[in-house]
Amino acid sequence: MLFGIAGGLVYVDNLLAAVPVGLLGLLLLVQTTRVRFVFDEEALEVKIGDQLQESGPNAFVGGKSRWKYSTFVNWELWWPNFPILVYFKEKQTKPEGQVHFFPVIFNGKQLYDVMVERCGSSKTSAPK
Repeated sequence: MLFGIAGGLVYVDNLLAAVPVGLLGLLLLVQTTRVRFVFDEEALEVKIGDQLQESGPNAFVGGKSRWKYSTFVNWELWWPNFPILVYFKEKQTKPEGQVHFFPVIFNGKQLYDVMVERCGSSKTSAPK
């Protein structure tokens, strides 16, 4: 989708906007092949690749990219009919709560089902 938008911007000779949109599309394409959400009995963890390697320290909040379900305050799957973004807030990283956003680069319905199973219902994001 982003490549289409970038192509349209190139077509109308708007290279200044086309380059960042195209680069974002490329980043998401690469991440689609690498990033995995792993749900175990107690936590959600971000892993890398088919071998599910550790993702390393989280550059934005420090520590592992692993969060216990019991620390989740809220979560949402935005635009559930065409999921684009998953959000959750947890209190494991910071007592006042830490917000996380991830682009949905995998099966949105499957993600929703697992989040409901592991984290409880979301108030507003149920797929139609």
